[in-house]
Amino acid sequence: MSRTRTAMLAAMALVAGASGTALAVVPSDAGLAAVPCTVDYKVQNQWDTGFTAAVTVTNNSAAKSSWAVKWSYAGNQKVTNFWNAKVSQSGTAVTAGNESYNGTLATGGSVSFGFQGTYSGTNAIPATFTLDGVTCNVDGGSGPTDPGPTDPGTPSNRVDNPYSGAKVYVNPEWSAKAAAEPGGSRISNQPTGVWLDRIAAINGVGGGMGLRAHLDEALKQKGSGELVVQLVIYDLPGRDCAALASNGELGPTEIDKYKTQYIDPIKTILSDSKYASLRIVTTIEIDSLPNLVTNTGSRPTATPQCDVMKANGNYQKGVGYALNKLGDVPNVYNYIDAGHHGWIGWDDNFAASATLMKEAATSEGATVNDVHGFIANTANYSALKENNFTINDSVAGKSVRESKWVDWNRYVDEQSFAQAFRNQLVSSGFNSNIGMLIDTSRNGWGGSARPTGPGASTSVDTYVDGGRYDRRLNTGNWCNQSGAGLGERPKASPATGIDAYVWMKPPGESDGSSSAIPNDEGKGFDRMCDPTYTGNPRNNNHMSGALPNAPLSGKWFSAQFQQLMQNAYPPLP
Repeated sequence: MSRTRTAMLAAMALVAGASGTALAVVPSDAGLAAVPCTVDYKVQNQWDTGFTAAVTVTNNSAAKSSWAVKWSYAGNQKVTNFWNAKVSQSGTAVTAGNESYNGTLATGGSVSFGFQGTYSGTNAIPATFTLDGVTCNVDGGSGPTDPGPTDPGTPSNRVDNPYSGAKVYVNPEWSAKAAAEPGGSRISNQPTGVWLDRIAAINGVGGGMGLRAHLDEALKQKGSGELVVQLVIYDLPGRDCAALASNGELGPTEIDKYKTQYIDPIKTILSDSKYASLRIVTTIEIDSLPNLVTNTGSRPTATPQCDVMKANGNYQKGVGYALNKLGDVPNVYNYIDAGHHGWIGWDDNFAASATLMKEAATSEGATVNDVHGFIANTANYSALKENNFTINDSVAGKSVRESKWVDWNRYVDEQSFAQAFRNQLVSSGFNSNIGMLIDTSRNGWGGSARPTGPGASTSVDTYVDGGRYDRRLNTGNWCNQSGAGLGERPKASPATGIDAYVWMKPPGESDGSSSAIPNDEGKGFDRMCDPTYTGNPRNNNHMSGALPNAPLSGKWFSAQFQQLMQNAYPPLP
């Protein structure tokens, strides 16, 4: 990978004319690597308090089906109107994303958009522009968050978004269960995650498919095109310290066993050159790192198990080791679990969680270059987009944040959370081109109970409760939720900063048993899966909202599968 950043900058002329044009003039020396993208930002008209600008972006990298350009102002400029792009601004940071009609950006192709803004004082041209996280007007896309020439960089054969232009693996075992259900054939061809939730799963449990069998089948499905295989890496020591239903087989101190008997064998298989043509997406250890922020110390939600894991550091060590080893495989794309908005969307959890994830991603030999992105809402139920109210609404003199449902959270849905958390992660030191995944397998909330508009404006609670799609009793409820439905079908590049909507949790697989069931998998009975449970501080002492008669986590739950189809949104045909 070329790193001639200094030479390129020295050779580049940045011209700011009387018209306010910022134009990168790139030398034609064939010995220099191509600039991945250029941005021509022109101030067309300017008056005492405002201006109009035109922006032309040229893409010199792989063709894109969607795009987002970002820059930051040094002054107090504010975008007030825009055209041919969807423009948003947070503080000084501006993001311009494609409209539905101009998302295609071919190699060598250009797209233009414009906007109107206000300012006072000076109206300086932004110094740096990025296209989908890659710095433009600079050789190799190097930028402030780029690792530089001495760090181990991401191998060059990794693409920016592994889901772009690729099919995604359909797990034949899940597909067969879905197809056997009445009406299940409508979704049995959808791609879902393959969960490696214990050491035995690597070679297959009870005659089921192991990792190699799945990868061999993936090669058959791949054909001549590209194909993504989704794996869930999920066996940390002391796993999910705040929920018994998803406890694992390894005790809090068994980090060496995790490394040598779990991660190392997985890496050996993924490293087989036979599978080098697959794009392997790994979801790294759900339900663990955020617990060290939200469920430890003096917090009312704290558990003794989480205090132990925070003290011994084995969550960070395990995640770091997994990132390091799996990141060595050139066709593996690591996505760290990022919780969900109803877990870390509050001010005292948001930045702290990003900081902790950076700590984990730079332990045990890992670097931020081993992280391709993050995944939100894995196996959870948070609505993708709440269209009937926003976090900025006020009703009867009270902010939506004051409602009992939102409870001072900064976010009301997963997409706004994922996009904002991505920015926080970049600010915390992760590379600027990271992408987000959102698990939409069970967050549709359709059916007859889906509101068609805002709630009554009698109070902020009637307004929010009457309009929200998410019908849970509390965002802390996570087990086999009554009323849930299938969400958006898996798709690539659905929104700015989002690599894909995915079904990482296979619909129909239980979150946990409704009552105690003896087992040899280390899975305990969690009262949050008991429909009669009246709650705890982690769900503000609400009823659990769980369905009755559920089997162990990961086992097939027919009644839930039927409910998910019935309440799907978008609806099933």
